[in-house]
Amino acid sequence: MLLVKLIIVILLLAIIVSLFSGLFFLVKDDGSKKRTVNALTWRIGLSIVAILVIIIAGATGVLK
Repeated sequence: MLLVKLIIVILLLAIIVSLFSGLFFLVKDDGSKKRTVNALTWRIGLSIVAILVIIIAGATGVLK
């Protein structure tokens, strides 16, 4: 149970880091690079993984 909670916290922290890196690239880049899109794509992917981990952990009874 503790491992699942730790995984969820790490995923949420990675989502926040990706969100702020996307903001940084949005402000600093001139529009010719795709770093903002890549950062936001990572954020969406990590969000999907976090949701799936929570659903699976809830369905198996690991999270109550």
